[in-house]
Amino acid sequence: MNLSINLTGSNDTVEATDALYRQGDDADQMSRGSLAMAFYGVASAMFFVYIGAAMAMAYGTANALIGLALTICAYGVINAVLSKHALQNRTTVAQFSRTILGTAGSSIATIIFALVAIYYAVFEGSIVAFAFQTAFGGEMWVWYLVVVVYSTPLILGGARRFLDKLNGWLMPVYIGGMIAAVIWAGVQYGFSDAWLTHAPDAPVTLALGGPGWLATFAGYMGVWIMMMFTVDFAALGKRKDTRFHQIVTFGPVFYLLAYGFAAVVGIFLTFTIPGMEVSETGVAGGIVQMMGLLGLLVVFVSQTRINTANYYLGAANLRAFGERVFRIKMPNLAWVLLSSLIIFLLMLLPIVQYILLALAWQGVLVTAWVAIALTHIALSRRRKPEHGMIGDRFYRSANRSGLVAWTVATVIGIVMLQLGQMNPAWAGIGATWGPILTAVSAALIYWALWAAGGPKTALREELDIPERPRTGVITTP
Repeated sequence: MNLSINLTGSNDTVEATDALYRQGDDADQMSRGSLAMAFYGVASAMFFVYIGAAMAMAYGTANALIGLALTICAYGVINAVLSKHALQNRTTVAQFSRTILGTAGSSIATIIFALVAIYYAVFEGSIVAFAFQTAFGGEMWVWYLVVVVYSTPLILGGARRFLDKLNGWLMPVYIGGMIAAVIWAGVQYGFSDAWLTHAPDAPVTLALGGPGWLATFAGYMGVWIMMMFTVDFAALGKRKDTRFHQIVTFGPVFYLLAYGFAAVVGIFLTFTIPGMEVSETGVAGGIVQMMGLLGLLVVFVSQTRINTANYYLGAANLRAFGERVFRIKMPNLAWVLLSSLIIFLLMLLPIVQYILLALAWQGVLVTAWVAIALTHIALSRRRKPEHGMIGDRFYRSANRSGLVAWTVATVIGIVMLQLGQMNPAWAGIGATWGPILTAVSAALIYWALWAAGGPKTALREELDIPERPRTGVITTP
């Protein structure tokens, strides 16, 4: 059996060959059940309950449900493509970004991913702290500290040791708790069709940004960070399980639960519990006030499950950024503790007031990245795969095609976001068309530069990578 990589002008053939051999072995990857349970921890974010209710409040329940259905279909298709690429090539966001953006651009993408994961950890952790304070009183900073202290150990030892075990038994508690909240609210306040028939006071017209279902679809595009979550988690899976992960773990089945189930619960509770505020803290507070300690358990479980992913991805990408940019080599424990310290310090600041604005700006960058990644995968289907374990030294610092497309699309998206600041009447236009134009422009520019003879990848030299089967170890005669 002869397995080799020919790299012109390099003395690293043996190291690269060994890396590619390890790349082809499924033995050390997560089983499909473990990986599914690990990723399904993301499904219980209270943010998903809130965003469904917010869309129904703004655009009406019917429009929200139509936009939600389109969102589930779109997410299912996009993540099926991205997960397959990550599974087949073992590429994380940081590694795939080297291809489309170069090592410098990859560093930018990595720190953005780390910051978004940390921001979500702050946001979701604040919900748990708020729930604890609602139930027991006390100083908020104390509850912030409690949340960070109990969350940090959950990710020590790596995702493979904690995510599947923890989320496996927390999943039924989350689903059962949310169903119990719906039944409890209906029994206490009465069942009605108000949650299904709600319509906005002023119908959304095309001049103000398009129909409500399109505005809902665009609103969920602001959560395309889930595509980056998919890539990093899928890189942990076995190639033989690709089809299962495309449909169940990262595909439509997951989003039926994460978005569909959560949104319906959020809409029902919002229009059933009197005076319930449509915000993340409002949803959590309403559940705790209505159900007492049982409600606190539901919030605690849901937020703990999502924060295992947030803490893990925040620390992992912070480490990737620190090692690549600053050449800092520290044990994994040090990066986890550093990430947790940043999360706690951010909790002490009034960042929750501005976090949605920060996430909106970063969401533009993420949306553009996803569009470029999908375009690259589509255009490079006949090219040899690029494996995640190929060293950074084999990549140029910048891939002009990717960086130009990313930069221009990001500027377009940010300008659209600012339309509402310039004229409140234009806010709907920016909110609806901003994410859509960002994605379309990123894809079209990348395709145009590729077709015009621009660089197809940031690899310095062509690697003679042996073809590999769909599953199993890479082999050549």
